[in-house]
Amino acid sequence: MDQANVIDTGFRPRPLQREVNDQLKRFSVLICHRRFGKTVNAVNLLNDGAMRCSLPAPRFAYIAPLRKQAKAVAWDYAKQYAAPVPGVEFNEGDLRIDYPNGGRVSLYGGNDPDSLRGIYLDGVVFDEVAQMPHRVWTEVIRPALSDRKGWALFIGTPQGKNALYEVWDHAKRDPDWCAIMLRASETGIIDPKELAAVKREMDPDEYEQEFECSFTAAIKGAYFGQLMADAHRDGRITNVPYDPIIPVHTAWDLGMSDSTAIWFVQAKPGGSFAVVDYYEASGEGLDHYVKVLDDKPYKYGTHIAPHDIRVRELGTGKSRLEVARSLGIRFDIAPNIPIQDGINGIRSILPRCWFDETRCAVGIDSLTHYRRAFNEQMGAFSPRPVHDWTSHAVDAFRYFAVGFKERRTGNNTQTKCVEE
Repeated sequence: MDQANVIDTGFRPRPLQREVNDQLKRFSVLICHRRFGKTVNAVNLLNDGAMRCSLPAPRFAYIAPLRKQAKAVAWDYAKQYAAPVPGVEFNEGDLRIDYPNGGRVSLYGGNDPDSLRGIYLDGVVFDEVAQMPHRVWTEVIRPALSDRKGWALFIGTPQGKNALYEVWDHAKRDPDWCAIMLRASETGIIDPKELAAVKREMDPDEYEQEFECSFTAAIKGAYFGQLMADAHRDGRITNVPYDPIIPVHTAWDLGMSDSTAIWFVQAKPGGSFAVVDYYEASGEGLDHYVKVLDDKPYKYGTHIAPHDIRVRELGTGKSRLEVARSLGIRFDIAPNIPIQDGINGIRSILPRCWFDETRCAVGIDSLTHYRRAFNEQMGAFSPRPVHDWTSHAVDAFRYFAVGFKERRTGNNTQTKCVEE
């Protein structure tokens, strides 16, 4: 742009905002702590796009969960930084800014996706994506960007695993996307003394969610939410390669009419665990799972099963323990102890576990979301866990936690599974 045509809008991006903007791709997800300035930065990206876009009649949009949220959060900022542009016009009723080149920035609410159908866009910002239905993006906005190859930026703070998590997870795996997470403990934007004061005054889960960008800490009643959040922060949910020198131990939850879950774990020298794989399926016989093990490249150690594997089935008169043995797998039996003791067992080993984030994705989600039910009327949690999609993976991991024992000899750690 010719220097004579440069317009000073008054926006002065922080160094970290400028650094973030330099990294953005066509599709980007920015997860950042409260008070980072993500909305101000995003509004200026939209205004700049509307002024610079070379296509005819450029269209840009800011989408919040509700239209009134868009107005309360972003409208004043949008007007403030657009006001210095000669010839700009503001439409208060439509929450729209029209630029002299034909460019336009409009503010919308994502609570009514169908109202957004039929528009075209050159750029869009989704703010607080966690509070929106995912289909706003997949069914409505993504097609609106296609013919003009527009860009999209998702910004927000985690609120459990929902639409924001879905796009974040996708962005991490897709090289054409950009995924950036900025925690308050890392950016230095908030004074350390102020941050410490906030941490003392807030509920720990709320603090982890709002300032440390945890997708898991805010899950009400989660047994392992904080431990899994710690694993994420410590970098223990990452790429975990299989070490062919060390045996892989498996731990199973054997379903009859529902799912069977299997964890694949290597016990490392020094007492840590490399959780290299996870598998789950339903409606299959033991022969299917034996083939799954055979098809993997692992050298196996101990196979751990729940105590009810000894129960004989009415149809055959044989136990699944006997059937497994006939198929070449000899199981050790995890002790039959109360569920709460098993949950405590998981808590005791999770700080020593490293999870492969790709192969163990379903199992990681299960450990993160395994929870007690909360009775809103009584204001209390149930004493027992909810039985849902998370149960099979957690039960299998529980059998590993209580069934796998370590023996220390000198400076070396040996492992074995103790049968009940």
